[in-house]
Amino acid sequence: MLDMKFVRENPEIVRQNIRNKFQDAKLPLVDEVLELDIRNRTIKQEVEALRADRNKLSKQIGALMGQGKKEEAEAIKQQVNANADRVTTLSEEEKNVEERIKTIMMTIPNIIDPSVPIGKDDSENVEVQKYGEPVVPDFEIPYHTEIMERFNGIDLDSARKVAGNGFYYLMGDIARLHSAVISYARDFMIDRGFTYCVPPFMIRSDVVTGVMSFAEMDAMMYKIEGEDLYLIGTSEHSMIGKFIDTLNKEEDLPYTMTSYSPCFRKEKGAHGIEERGVYRIHQFEKQEMIVVCKPEDSKMWFDKLWQNTVDLFRSMDIPVRTLECCSGDLADLKVKSVDVEAWSPRQKKYFEVGSCSNLGDAQARRLRIRVSGPDGKYFAHTLNNTVAAPPRMLIAFLENNLNADGTVSIPKALQPYMGGMTAIK
Repeated sequence: MLDMKFVRENPEIVRQNIRNKFQDAKLPLVDEVLELDIRNRTIKQEVEALRADRNKLSKQIGALMGQGKKEEAEAIKQQVNANADRVTTLSEEEKNVEERIKTIMMTIPNIIDPSVPIGKDDSENVEVQKYGEPVVPDFEIPYHTEIMERFNGIDLDSARKVAGNGFYYLMGDIARLHSAVISYARDFMIDRGFTYCVPPFMIRSDVVTGVMSFAEMDAMMYKIEGEDLYLIGTSEHSMIGKFIDTLNKEEDLPYTMTSYSPCFRKEKGAHGIEERGVYRIHQFEKQEMIVVCKPEDSKMWFDKLWQNTVDLFRSMDIPVRTLECCSGDLADLKVKSVDVEAWSPRQKKYFEVGSCSNLGDAQARRLRIRVSGPDGKYFAHTLNNTVAAPPRMLIAFLENNLNADGTVSIPKALQPYMGGMTAIK
């Protein structure tokens, strides 16, 4: 969410940013919020003047009553009452105006970083760098669920009967591999100095609207009927929410945390909750990383975060690449984002396995996450990134470690988490 003062002083920058994100339908909101801002300040000035006048008139009433001038005092009392009624009317209008301003300000997108490429959607994202040599073996790579089924490691049919499409049962060595990847990702981040955390898996609506846009909320979040609670779509939501309404000492920053959670997503509008696949699903588990830092440090932390994911995948012999997300592919709160994609030997292309985002002070402004420093108080910057999110990561793992004889090699880094196994047979 932008600062109203910034919008007031830089309306054309805000409009151009909307155009850069190909959201021209939101352009009228800029003029509307500027008009509402003027009206809001006018109301405040009038209310302040009426209250000052009330104090002045109250003193006159006391003086007149002391002089026995009751009729004159009563006339002034009527004026005081009229002013009070006017204040009540204005206060109600002020409440409505401020609510509308807040709604608009939470709809206008954040100002993107100047380095973000301009493009309409993810088809115009820009490749930054490749890590590792993508290999296409001289034998056929089956569909990922076929690989799992060979080890009796997945049951989609039973899951469909129990919960519908978008769910799964993982079993045996595949289930163990799933847990091993999560545990390895956890320890990988702890070794890099991040504090491990298991957060709440449900959050209140004020946290939801603090960490994401209305469009994201509608497309992703499951609401708990009859309660002010939502199932989290990623632990970033509750991890950033941890700092709601806090004033943090500058010397305590940055906060660097890695969190585990199940994740729940409606995947509304995603054509493709596959019946036979686990690429896009309603429920999965993830290891996440988040940073709360000073504004001048957020660029440095952004580069560190996506590099962590690259290093994790490379430690398991999985080739990856990084993509700079274009303007049209950025969610409204994001300043800049890089996707990490893993190589798929079967598809002979890369696919997304993680996303690193710098949100500037957008979440901090909404959730009132402030920092106290020598020069005063200011809003923190927040960042997040996926460490590992199986079972999607399992697709990349199984395809890149499958052997011609049907076995799946276990990279050295993961072997301790698999009881010393060197291969799944």
